[in-house]
Amino acid sequence: MIRAVLLDLEGTLHIGDRAVPGAAQALRELRDRGLPCRFVTNVTTRCAESLHDKLIGLGMPIERGEILSAPQAAVRYLRKMGSPRCLLLLAEDTLRDFAEFPRSDKEPEVIVVGDIGNRWDGDLMQRLFAMILGGAQLVTLHKGRYWEAGDGLRIDIGAFIAALEYASGRQATVIGKPSPRFYELAIESMGVPAAEIAMVGDDLDTDVAAAQSLGLKGVLVKTGKYRPELAARSEVHPDAVLESIRDLPGWLGATV
Repeated sequence: MIRAVLLDLEGTLHIGDRAVPGAAQALRELRDRGLPCRFVTNVTTRCAESLHDKLIGLGMPIERGEILSAPQAAVRYLRKMGSPRCLLLLAEDTLRDFAEFPRSDKEPEVIVVGDIGNRWDGDLMQRLFAMILGGAQLVTLHKGRYWEAGDGLRIDIGAFIAALEYASGRQATVIGKPSPRFYELAIESMGVPAAEIAMVGDDLDTDVAAAQSLGLKGVLVKTGKYRPELAARSEVHPDAVLESIRDLPGWLGATV
């Protein structure tokens, strides 16, 4: 029996600025059944307030406190470190979530990496490489391979993080999905055993496999970054595969 649901955002409930057809209605049906929901996302281009505003604008019945984003989790992580000097490679809007931390562009203790679009180049990679060798800790909000931009797949920040790890010989701290601690924060907030929670998303690795490794059910939707040829090559086996989020209430009805 599924008693609670974790849901991905980008690619699952919406793609860019378009809601996935039937997504809002599916969420309302989950609400009507009294199922607790948490929305777990690696989106790093918006601060918590802006992200919630966007979802409300798309008609999604979501409370701000139900959203757990990688930037929010990173703020918690940095607070536990004290008040480290940070180089923040983040979108302008996301910087609002990190205003409490001192910043240093030359001698940071922590390098925090999120989505920065076309700002990646050889000079930036060399600069970060030198800082890491000098002792800076590399913290990445996620390590995604690619994402769906609405007009096709685009390379994600995981490729740049992997290059820095390879060159420096040092591993980055991954904050968002598929980090077990990220999922545990969401699970703890619902008070439901992992075996009775379903994670729904469009990524076989960060959504499905990561959730299954913690004992949750992993549900794949065929929207967003889903590609049948990539799924066919994967060794990950979802507990269910749905055409889209609008089919989730029907699948949940069959599991009770």
